[in-house]
Amino acid sequence: MPRNISSDQLIRYVVGYVFIASALMKLVVADFTVAFSNFGIPYPEIAVLIVGVTELICGVLIIFNYYVKKAAIPLLVIIVAAILFTKLPVLQTGLLEFAFEARLDFVMLVLLFILWKK
Repeated sequence: MPRNISSDQLIRYVVGYVFIASALMKLVVADFTVAFSNFGIPYPEIAVLIVGVTELICGVLIIFNYYVKKAAIPLLVIIVAAILFTKLPVLQTGLLEFAFEARLDFVMLVLLFILWKK
C-alpha cells in the first residue's frame, strides 16, 4: 500500500534534492571555480568548496528531517547570494529575462523560508 506523503515532507525532499544536486556539481565540475572567479568572489576555490559542502550537508539534513530550521539558514544565505551575484546582473537585459532566469532561485527562497518558519 502506498504511503501518503505530507506537503512538509515533499518540500523537504525537493529542497534537499536541489541543494544536493547543486553541491555535487560544485564539488565535481571544475568550471564552478571559474564562475565564482568571474562573479568577483575572492578565493573562488575555497568559496566553491565551502558552498558545495554546506549545500551537501544542509541538503542531507533537510531530507532526513534533522535540524531543518538550522539547516535552512545557511541555504537561505546561499540562495540570496546566488540571486545577487548571478541573477541581479540579468536585470540589465530586461525584467522578463530576469524573471525567467531567477525562477528556480525564488521558488527555492520561498520553500526554504517555509521550512525555516516551521
